[in-house]
Amino acid sequence: MSNHSDDLSKNRRRLLQGMGALPLAGMAGVAGVAGLGSLPGLSRAAAPATSAINTTKLAVTDTEVIVGQLHSATGTMAISETGSIQAEQLAIDQINAMGGVLGRKIKVIKEDGASDWPTFAEKSKKLLVNDKVACVFGCWTSASRKAVLPIFEKENGLLYYPTFYEGLEQSKNVIYTGQEATQQIIYSLDWGSKEKKAKTFFLVGSDYIWPRTSMKIARKHIESVGKLGSVVGEEYYPLGHTNFNSLINKIKVAKPDCIFAAVVGGSNVAFYKQLKAAGITGAKQFLLTLSVTEDEMLGVGGENFAGFYSSMKYFQSLDNANNKAFVAAFRKAYGPKAVIGDVTQAGYLGPWLWKAAVEKAGSFDVDKVVAASPGIELKTAPEGYVKLHANHHLWSKSRIAQGQTDGTFKVVSESPQLIEPNPFPKGYQ
Repeated sequence: MSNHSDDLSKNRRRLLQGMGALPLAGMAGVAGVAGLGSLPGLSRAAAPATSAINTTKLAVTDTEVIVGQLHSATGTMAISETGSIQAEQLAIDQINAMGGVLGRKIKVIKEDGASDWPTFAEKSKKLLVNDKVACVFGCWTSASRKAVLPIFEKENGLLYYPTFYEGLEQSKNVIYTGQEATQQIIYSLDWGSKEKKAKTFFLVGSDYIWPRTSMKIARKHIESVGKLGSVVGEEYYPLGHTNFNSLINKIKVAKPDCIFAAVVGGSNVAFYKQLKAAGITGAKQFLLTLSVTEDEMLGVGGENFAGFYSSMKYFQSLDNANNKAFVAAFRKAYGPKAVIGDVTQAGYLGPWLWKAAVEKAGSFDVDKVVAASPGIELKTAPEGYVKLHANHHLWSKSRIAQGQTDGTFKVVSESPQLIEPNPFPKGYQ
């Protein structure tokens, strides 16, 4: 395991160092990346005057616009957040290769939140107040988002947040490109009840706001709103926790039909290895998680997760033209073995949604970009198609996939329609 961690760290350092200069040469290569010709506002019209499109003193010149990136490149969350850093940079490089935004190339200031919420807050203030960035692509955990939210609202900054999360939030200053709880949790529990006949559930999570709130919603759905059955256990462990033996003993005693998990970051590696060592495998136990994507699978290992299920809106194996082009471009930039998880894909959407809103507004001013955002659609999204709701969340499909021994996922269920985002569902608060 230590060798794997060292390799991950080396890869991460190498990836981060190489991000400033990705080889996306030539318009032909870029246009083929994801059917990008159909994205809004890609014409090479003459660039408008800076004074007309930047009235709030953001970092915009006649030739460039500066944005921020704020993720954990180090610490326990780096296993999850490195993909977001990569995907956002890929989108920015593709946009720059097409001429940028309103005739300006995008320049990125990267900050490391280092898996520490006060550091996220401090770095967000630097980006907004000192650097005057036009927007920020960033955060992963809800704890980091909650830490920066008051600063974005006070300074009137704009955050594109890529992670599936617990909902119960809506801010003028945040565009949420991942799923909220009704799209991820409720769909997956209903699927488990119908397809796996699950009636008893054991809830497990890391100990911070997203898992705790997600499990509160899950419990209400299981016991009262959805009337699926009963909760027979509920346990939380600190971020970075690596000894799950006492939990596994409790699970063995409770014998739940379903382990419903929201263990986050590096803890997943220990959790799934210890489950397998204790004989709890996908062949014997139905486990459904909200927090293992292809990114975490790198550390967990397919052999330890095989047969278990994840609920996400995106999996790298999705069979559509948009996704095939995206995966090819991502691997060209980051190597043939690079993997793409749900939050990585949602991170990729951020720069495109921002570009579309800026060009629809004809301005980099945050208030104007926000006003132009509802209704924007991306027909070229790797997940298929998304549309931005007035509540700043995306309409998107929900999917369940089963982990395979080679570390990939096989999609076994997909919502027939796009699910409308509902961050404040009745009966779940």
